[in-house]
Amino acid sequence: MTVVNRYLEGQMAPVADEVTAFDLPVSGAIPTELEGRWLRNGPNPIAVADPSRHHWFGGDGMVHAVRLRGGRAEWYRNRYVRADKVATMLGETPPAGPAFGGRTETGPNTNVGGFAGRSWALVEGGGTPVELTYELDTIGRNDFDGTLPAAFSAHPKLDPETGELHAMTYSWPDLVDRLQYVVVDRDGRVTKVVDIPVSDMPMVHDISITPNHAVIYDLSVTVRFDLLEQGFQLPVGWNPDHPSRIGLLPRSGSADDIVWCEVEQCFLFHPLNAYERDDGHVVIDVCRYENLFVDDVLGPFSVDSPPTLDRWTIDPVSRKVHEERIDDRAHEFPRHDPRVGLREHRFGYTATVGYEGPSLHGSIYKTDYRTGALTEHDFGAGRGGAEPVFVPRDGSTGEDDGWVMVLVHDAATDGAELHIIDAIDFASPAVAVIDLPQRVPIGFHGNWVGDDSVPPA
Repeated sequence: MTVVNRYLEGQMAPVADEVTAFDLPVSGAIPTELEGRWLRNGPNPIAVADPSRHHWFGGDGMVHAVRLRGGRAEWYRNRYVRADKVATMLGETPPAGPAFGGRTETGPNTNVGGFAGRSWALVEGGGTPVELTYELDTIGRNDFDGTLPAAFSAHPKLDPETGELHAMTYSWPDLVDRLQYVVVDRDGRVTKVVDIPVSDMPMVHDISITPNHAVIYDLSVTVRFDLLEQGFQLPVGWNPDHPSRIGLLPRSGSADDIVWCEVEQCFLFHPLNAYERDDGHVVIDVCRYENLFVDDVLGPFSVDSPPTLDRWTIDPVSRKVHEERIDDRAHEFPRHDPRVGLREHRFGYTATVGYEGPSLHGSIYKTDYRTGALTEHDFGAGRGGAEPVFVPRDGSTGEDDGWVMVLVHDAATDGAELHIIDAIDFASPAVAVIDLPQRVPIGFHGNWVGDDSVPPA
């Protein structure tokens, strides 16, 4: 009997080849100010021993990139993030560098971006960051030049005022009884680590930061030893006995200073942004799951509850959280103008996620939190947009004055396109559509990295 695993089939199936293509076909006009790389990371398993136990989050990392310059799409590349398994199967020497938790088999598969003049592939749960060249070749595992004490995160948050990265990390088996709050300075060296005791080893995918707080999401998905004993690749699942709570850790404080606030049991992968009101309340917009990994323990998008767009307002004095539904549709992969991080935002951009049909993704949305208006960008039947990355227009001050870059999957052609959308005129067709030379499997996260932030190597 053939074992069916949704996360290895269709548009989630891995691609076989590493491709380099130049002068990509373009419809419309690429804004000439966009000079740099659009990057995207995601799972692309080179081999699967047991499909019935394979988790979507466990595939080998593969980074895809499109280089833009002078109104042209100069090149596309996709490369595995090298680790022991991939390197061995490709006849190469495995990369060097420290490996927390002994994780050397699979390269980071969750996020990719530029920081401190370098390019980094990232994963949560114990993996060491992997440094890449400008053209996506693996340099090696890098623990921020020997300053990182244990695991890092797939979702560090940048403070645009200080240039620091802030991360909430966990690791199996290094940090089984605690999280670590880690701060990395603008030069790429760890300057602060705070141990945070927790029970059950919760899955903490992301962090939020405000000018005064680091926000901890201790929610109801945890390591499950029953899944570990059954040989599941990623043994995490819904834990009804683990209460959900949010912690406000003073950025200058210790674990003893955390203000813990209970919320209704839930899970979230991704917050949009967080900020502080004048009255001291902390406001966070989130993509909230009522539950997760209940019946489907191989990935998040089959039969469990869809993520809704919600707002949490936290009163640190009463330790109460007011929960408000913004939209009932399924929203994920939230992004915003990076210039307004830690401050009150007006606009947010999200991708819808579906449970039926040929594609996981469909329309993308722009939410105006001041007016309540929600604008849809529809790609057409059988076509769906992944994470919408906002890039400010050069010299602009308006929060939506810029471009939204989004990978679009076409189920009919099994192809992929990179769309560049005018964020002000969000519902209109893209100003530029770049045809990619092969399908890009539905995956996770990426960023626009301008050449002014990571110079070509």
